[in-house]
Amino acid sequence: MSTPDRRIAEMTAAGLNLIDQALSIYDRNLLLVAGNRRFQEMFNLPDALVRPGARFSDTIRFMITQGEYGEVEDVEDFVAQRTATARAFEPHFFERTRANGKIITVEGAPLPMGGWVAVYTDITRAKTSDSLLRARSEELSEKLIAYTEELAATNRELAATNAALEEAKRELTEMEARTRLTTEMMPAHIAHVGPDGIYTYSNRRLSAVIPGRPSEIVGLHISDALGADAYGRIEPRLAAAYDGENPVFEFTETQDGRRIRVAFTPDETGGVYILSMDVTAETQTRVALQQTRRREMAAQMTSGLAHDFANLLTIILGMQGRLARADLAPEAIELVEATRAAARRGGRLLNQIADMTSARSLRPRPTDLHQLLADLAVLAGPSLPRGIGLSVVDHTPRLPVMLDDAMLQDALLNLVLNARDACGLQGQITVTAHRVGTVWTEIVVTDTGPGFSTEALKNALNPFFTTKGSEGTGLGLPMVYDMVKLAGGDLRLSNTVTGAAVTLRLPHRPAPTATSGAVSGGLCLLVEDDADLRAGFRDMLMDLGYIVIEATSVDEAMALTADLPDLALVLSDIRLQGDATGLDLRDRLSTQEVPVVLMTSLPVSDPLYQQAAALGPMLSKPFSAAALSALIPKDAA
Repeated sequence: MSTPDRRIAEMTAAGLNLIDQALSIYDRNLLLVAGNRRFQEMFNLPDALVRPGARFSDTIRFMITQGEYGEVEDVEDFVAQRTATARAFEPHFFERTRANGKIITVEGAPLPMGGWVAVYTDITRAKTSDSLLRARSEELSEKLIAYTEELAATNRELAATNAALEEAKRELTEMEARTRLTTEMMPAHIAHVGPDGIYTYSNRRLSAVIPGRPSEIVGLHISDALGADAYGRIEPRLAAAYDGENPVFEFTETQDGRRIRVAFTPDETGGVYILSMDVTAETQTRVALQQTRRREMAAQMTSGLAHDFANLLTIILGMQGRLARADLAPEAIELVEATRAAARRGGRLLNQIADMTSARSLRPRPTDLHQLLADLAVLAGPSLPRGIGLSVVDHTPRLPVMLDDAMLQDALLNLVLNARDACGLQGQITVTAHRVGTVWTEIVVTDTGPGFSTEALKNALNPFFTTKGSEGTGLGLPMVYDMVKLAGGDLRLSNTVTGAAVTLRLPHRPAPTATSGAVSGGLCLLVEDDADLRAGFRDMLMDLGYIVIEATSVDEAMALTADLPDLALVLSDIRLQGDATGLDLRDRLSTQEVPVVLMTSLPVSDPLYQQAAALGPMLSKPFSAAALSALIPKDAA
C-alpha cells in the first residue's frame, strides 16, 4: 500500500473508532470490509473476526458459541439461515434484547456497489431510564424529564469527547515514538534548550559528536553538558540565536581535533533548537579537493611559461657552449661558466615547479609508520654534520595506517634537512609522532636553531619565499604543505623555547587487516552495473568463500540490504546506474556497520576518485583476487 493510501486507511480507522456505536461493513461476498473497535468490544469478537476479509458466517457461528442468540439446537442450520438472509439483504431497523440482558438497536442499509453497512447501538441505559420515568411519570414534572434527557445527551457527548481524546492520545504517543526513533538514528546531535539554557530535549547523540561528553543531558545546562572549552566556542553564537538570528558555524574541538558544524534555530518560546554534527571527514575531503584544484590552476598558469622558459634555457646553454669552445680570454670563460651554471640551476628550478604543479596524486597504502620513522633516521643520518643529533620519538599505536609512505618520507627528509641548515654545525633535531584522539596522526619536527622570523612565519609556505638567499629555491616547505593538504590534513609553523617547530597533522586511517585463505559462510552484496565485470568479480568473491548477491544501482542495493540483516561485506563500484554513486551507498550503510570496499576505473584526477581516496583504501580496476582479499577487513571474514 502506498503512503497516501496507508494514511487514508489510518485516518478512516481512527474516525470509525471515535463513533460510540458498533459498526460493520460487509461486501457482496459476505466478507468484512471494515469494523470499528466498538464492534469488537460489543460482541467480544476475537481479532481474526474484525480483520478485513473475515467471513460473516464465521462471525455468526462465534456469536452462537457465546450465547448471543440463546439456545440454538442446530448451529449450522442457524448459520445457513442467517447467511441466506444476509445475501438477500433488505433495509431494516429493530430492537433486540441480547442474552446478557443488554438491549441494542440494529439498523442496516444496503450499499450501491453491493454488501451492506450495519450499525448497533446499545440503548440499555436509555431504556432503563425510560422505564423508570414511565413508572414514576405521575411524580416527575416535565421540567425534571427535560433535565434528565439533557443530562443523558450531555453524558453521551462527554463519552464521545473522551473517546476522541483517547484516540488523539494514542496517535500522539505513536507519533512521538516514531519521531524519537528517527532522530536517534540520525548521525547528528539534535537538541533544544530553553531560555535558561537548560536542555529540554536531546536525541542522545552528543557523545557520538563530541567524545567524552554525556549522552543523557536533558535537565542539564548547556555549559555543563558541553564542557567549558566547547561552550566557550559556541556561546557568542548561542547568544545571537537567543536574539533571533540563525547562525551556522564550525569549530575544532580540543580533545580529538574533530571538526564540528553547529546550526542554531530560535523558536517562538524563546528557546533554541540545536543541530550539531561531526564533519571531520568532510573537511578533510574538502581540503584535499581544494589543494588539488589549486595545483591544477597553478599547472595551467605555469605550464606554458615553463615550456617557453625551458626553450630559452636550452638556447642559452647552447650559445654558451659555443662560446666556451671559442678562443676567449680567461675572464670571459669565467663569465660563460657562471652563465651556464645559472642556466642549469634554472632548469632544476623548473623541475621543482613541475613537481609541485604536476598531476601528482596521493596513493595511500598500508604503512608501518614505526618502520618509516626508523628508516628516516637511517636516510637522514649521512647528510647531518657530526655536531647535529637526530632523535625520533614514536608514540603512535603499533598498527598499520593508510599513508602515502613515499611522499611522507620525502616531506620528512625535506624538513630534517631544513632543520639541519637552520642549526649550522651544532644542534639537535627531534621528530615526534603521536596520535591525537581517533582522528589525527601528528608528526612534529623541531630543532635548536634560531627559529622562524616573523616574516617567515607569515610567508614560508608561499612558493619561492626563502631565507637562504641564493642557496634556496623557496619550494621545500610549499611541497611539504602540498603533500599534507592532498592528504586532507594541515601544517603549522611555530617557534619553541629552543628553536623552530613544523607540525604535520594527517588523517588517522587504520589500514584494513588482510585476510588469508577462503572465507566460509559470508554473504556479500556485489554492486556493479557492467554485467561482464560483475561476472568476474562474482567468481573472485566465490573463490574467497562468499555467497554473492548482485545489484546494479544504489536503490537496488538498499532494497536488498533491508532484507539481509546478516550481510558480511559490500563490494561496490563508484559509478553505478542512476544518479547515486558508491560513495552514497557507503554513506547510507554507515549506520549498519557493514564493511564497504569501493572499486573504480576513474582517473586519479576525477573528483569522485579524490573523494573516495580521502575516505580510505579502494581497488583500482583491473585488480587481482589477491588485491581484493588484502582489502577485505578481517572482521568481514
